[in-house]
Amino acid sequence: MATVKLTNVKKVYGKDTVAVDNFNLDIADKEFIVFVGPSGCGKSTTLRMIAGLEDISGGTIEIDGVVVNDLQPRDRNIAMVFQNYALYPHLTVFENMAFSLRLKKAPQEEVYEKVVKAAEILGITEYLTRKPRALSGGQRQRVAIGRAMVRDSKVFLMDEPLSNLDAKLRNQMRAEIILLRQKIDTTFIYVTHDQTEAMTLGDRIVIMKDGFIQQVGTPTEVFDMPDNLFVAEFIGAPKMNTFKTNLVYEGGKYYVTPYGAKIEVTGSKAEALRAKGIGSREIILGVRPEHFVLVSGKSSNSIPCAIRVNEMMGSELHLHVEEANGDRLVVRIPTIALDDEQRKSMGYGATIHVTFEGKVMHFFDPETERNILA
Repeated sequence: MATVKLTNVKKVYGKDTVAVDNFNLDIADKEFIVFVGPSGCGKSTTLRMIAGLEDISGGTIEIDGVVVNDLQPRDRNIAMVFQNYALYPHLTVFENMAFSLRLKKAPQEEVYEKVVKAAEILGITEYLTRKPRALSGGQRQRVAIGRAMVRDSKVFLMDEPLSNLDAKLRNQMRAEIILLRQKIDTTFIYVTHDQTEAMTLGDRIVIMKDGFIQQVGTPTEVFDMPDNLFVAEFIGAPKMNTFKTNLVYEGGKYYVTPYGAKIEVTGSKAEALRAKGIGSREIILGVRPEHFVLVSGKSSNSIPCAIRVNEMMGSELHLHVEEANGDRLVVRIPTIALDDEQRKSMGYGATIHVTFEGKVMHFFDPETERNILA
């Protein structure tokens, strides 16, 4: 059993620098929770308060129903993996991993069994006699994870553990963390600024901004129904396109009118608007880059755009385009859908026409920036 509960948790530095405010979250046993947000949003501070490395200024933190506000880190039965590995350079991999067990004066047989088992799970058995300087970044991170694993802790805390690795290693280690989660029964709390890590790792994601929780939900929930404009633009790469336009209700149907086009809202989005009794109004419309489609020419539901940047990503093109009023949009086009002539024609200044389906739209209030369907 390893539940974690944060109630009205607050952290203030000095007299009035609020780093985290009104943080409320219930984490279930064996759940993988990811705190994500831009630098300075309070995610690492929250993790450090759970670990006991930062005092809290208000509220309560409970682990397995026990309030741990005043407990030292060593008494909270947690394990933490840091961004910079924090390995002892003069000790071998084996001794680094065994360090906490040695402090507890665990029997030699237990130390050996736990270290070897963790090393086998992480694929670092062959490195047990080496010192950290002889390892790559990815191998050092495995050692840091292994050192935390041998402690049999109730809660596993990870503070941006992959941020020091290159892109290829990050992808590899992300997959290994997913596999690791299947092998050890514990609760994970993981901090990252990378929304790709958040989406692929988390059972639920806690999205933060300026010390406040913006939304808590599964990856599917925060992607399909972002609570507000910040979440909508933060989750997804490239970020969601947003622009002011009008939502029009006529003849029992809903339409949006971006840049002179008229596109019908369909599917569950239309049903939700109707159920809420929403009429014609000004909105901020959100459309993800991957939901734009190319059309062959100008029509009533298409938007003409001039290409400003063409980024060839292999399986897709990222087209940075500008419509007639000067607004910039990003459009993702699968390259498999294009022939050679079309690819060659998409250079700087070329005109394309794009549209999007009515079921992929997101609607935000221009004043509150809240999702009007959330």
